[in-house]
Amino acid sequence: MTDTKRPEWLDSDDETSSYMPGMKSSHDGFQKTPRKTFQKQKKDELTVKDLVNGVLQGDRMMLSKAITLIESNAAHHFQKAQEMLSQLLPHSGKSIRIGITGVPGAGKSTFIEEFGTLLCERGHQVAVLAIDPSSTISGGSILGDKTRMERLVRNDKAYIRPSPSSGTLGGVHRKTRETILACEAAGFDVIIVETVGVGQSEVIVRGMVDFFMLLTITGAGDQLQGMKKGIMELADAIIVNKADGDNKPLAEKTRREYNQILHFLMPATKGWDTRAHTCSALHGIGIEEIWDMVTKFNNLTYQSGVFAERRNIQAKEWMFSQITERLEFSFYQHPEIKRWLSFYQKSVIDGDTTVSMAVDILFEKYLRK
Repeated sequence: MTDTKRPEWLDSDDETSSYMPGMKSSHDGFQKTPRKTFQKQKKDELTVKDLVNGVLQGDRMMLSKAITLIESNAAHHFQKAQEMLSQLLPHSGKSIRIGITGVPGAGKSTFIEEFGTLLCERGHQVAVLAIDPSSTISGGSILGDKTRMERLVRNDKAYIRPSPSSGTLGGVHRKTRETILACEAAGFDVIIVETVGVGQSEVIVRGMVDFFMLLTITGAGDQLQGMKKGIMELADAIIVNKADGDNKPLAEKTRREYNQILHFLMPATKGWDTRAHTCSALHGIGIEEIWDMVTKFNNLTYQSGVFAERRNIQAKEWMFSQITERLEFSFYQHPEIKRWLSFYQKSVIDGDTTVSMAVDILFEKYLRK
């Protein structure tokens, strides 16, 4: 075809149609809008020095970022978190660590808010590490403690950090110990660890705090009956909450019953007599007496050397738990284990291999390389 303006299929005499040849261009044909498109700016990742300086200056935002780094499961965050903690460690250890647990409905959040507010009014810096149970199905948590402690959240001397338990035994996040160190380095002199619930596994809580408090209510005897010896032998104090109004006489009766039981049990701390007390967190009754008791406990254990001895034992237990965690991580990240784990798992389910034999084979593959 010689005429570039006429299609090939037209007759030579037909002048009804013609076309203009296109122009080569990189333009897609759509008109560009004059408005600027939003692009999220990538922030520079904070260095260890930035985090350490921020935490030591008491910057709450930097403390939150430091705890997020500590709780991260990303492999590349682990070394950074450990480097940060090694620099924060000399500035930690100067607080009283209080563990609070209790049956559901005992009013732990109300008690902690009233208790923490009292301490802030007395000039203390209070950090609350509230552990929420994680779903075994989705792995998620509500993390609603901040909404239940509205007054304490607004206090400039308080810091509340909710964290998921992530399925950890005892309802304590596996990084809670390291989070405690970060909070102490930030200047908090009272650390409160609120746990998921009660049970034999609360020995983990006992292994990271100085004073362990069991919060209960009247009528909770049946709930505690199956674990009474295990949980009560760990407690430095039993607090019967909601001792107000018509419930006060029953609360006093419950307190006497607990004291009778405690008389036959070994105390949790050498040289300290574990007793039951009553309070009303809702009305602020008996809260001051509880703090006076904690102060007395702190002074007594400092003078007797029990405080330092307990901290040393906790450091040793922490080291062993870290070894266990690292070994577990190393095992499941091993290339041979990743390759063969699902195969032997199916073999065990199908009944072709015993559990012990499958474990032996997997460990043989793990240790071979």
